[in-house]
Amino acid sequence: MIPRPPQPASPPAPIPAPPPEPPRRTAFAEGVDRLRAAATTEPGRLRIIGALLALLVVAFGSITAWQTTERASAADAVLHTSQPLSSDAAGIYRSLADANTAASSGFLAGGQETEASRTRYEKGIREAAAGLVRAANNSEPGSASADTIAELNRLLPAYKGLIERARANNRQGFPLGGAYLRYANDKMQSEMLPAAEKLYTTENRRLSADYADATPYPWAAIGLGLIALGALGWAQHRTYRRTNRVLNHGLVAASGATVIVLLWLVVGHSVARAGLNDSYEHGVRSLNALHDARIASLKARGNENLTLVSRGAETVEVDGEFQDKFDVEFRRSMAALAKGLDAAAGLADDKAGKEPVSKAAGAMKEWQVRHGEARAADDAGDYQTALNRIIGGDPDDPPTGECFDGVDASLKAAIEHEQEEFKAAAGDGLGAMTGLWAGAAVLAVLGAAGAVLGIGRRLSEYR
Repeated sequence: MIPRPPQPASPPAPIPAPPPEPPRRTAFAEGVDRLRAAATTEPGRLRIIGALLALLVVAFGSITAWQTTERASAADAVLHTSQPLSSDAAGIYRSLADANTAASSGFLAGGQETEASRTRYEKGIREAAAGLVRAANNSEPGSASADTIAELNRLLPAYKGLIERARANNRQGFPLGGAYLRYANDKMQSEMLPAAEKLYTTENRRLSADYADATPYPWAAIGLGLIALGALGWAQHRTYRRTNRVLNHGLVAASGATVIVLLWLVVGHSVARAGLNDSYEHGVRSLNALHDARIASLKARGNENLTLVSRGAETVEVDGEFQDKFDVEFRRSMAALAKGLDAAAGLADDKAGKEPVSKAAGAMKEWQVRHGEARAADDAGDYQTALNRIIGGDPDDPPTGECFDGVDASLKAAIEHEQEEFKAAAGDGLGAMTGLWAGAAVLAVLGAAGAVLGIGRRLSEYR
């Protein structure tokens, strides 16, 4: 036999590849699977229901505590911070204008100014300085109010220096005293009073913002409370259908706690809202009108004095006719005073508020009559008679200063009354929210515990 030639070795059989590993599952996916598996059994469903109920009740309590805390804080700011600062800003304006008026009255008195006018001037300056200190302590660093206060603190000493120069020249009989007084008045009218008015406007905006934060209903908390109450009712109905037991003590306790918090929230905030709205309508709005009227009366008195100080040295064109600048400003200020008094009379809601406004209106009308007589005397060249009718000097001819003092005293009384009205109404509003956040937090915890215990009682039946 012919030997078979050697054959090449056959290649080894291929090793099969291992099967691919299944993709790794995330913890979230595994949790979803466990939750789905638990939901297929009644104990698992009960655990999920108990957890969701407890979460809803706790979330309701937390949102309630958060929203009521914010509103209570805003209401407290209205009562103790922003409104007092707004009044202080108006007081700064009034004190500056009063000091300026007293300075011009003292100048008209001649070389020896009266003790009353000097005392009034110094009092106005002191009150303005004290108001600036209070405002600086309560303003936020770097805010627009802080910058305005710093500007007024810079201008106040410069104004005082001009008044002292005017007083010194006036005592020596130099006409330069009138120029210094007009320069000081220009600084007051064009720089200081606009800055004080800006501070007043800024603080009023801050007050309005605090009202806007304090008065809205806490809809998020109310909505979540209704959802939690609905979920608790559904859970109790589900338990009744499966067990024929009318009540589950734990769920009933949770429902009761939720109802208490919800009612407390709605009723308490409604009462607080009513008090705060009343404090704004019959407090802040009245105070704003009265402050505007008082400021207008001070401007009018200052311009009335400066009409005699300038003696026609400064004129403005009105309807094609040149008239004394300060007399034109006087008429504008008196129109603003009348407008402010009308607004204040309409906003006053009781006799104690209406009576001083009515007295101020009567004094204003008498003031206008006497001022007209003084202007007629001055236009006729009888300067001394005009002067007596403005600052006094003739016991048989009462000066306009008495009318101005009557207007100012009546407005001061009206402001004090409206301030008390504001404090009472705003205090009632703040008091209605006292303790609500703490009560909501405690009751929410008790409600969540009741829901867990109620569901736990059902779970115990499966063991």
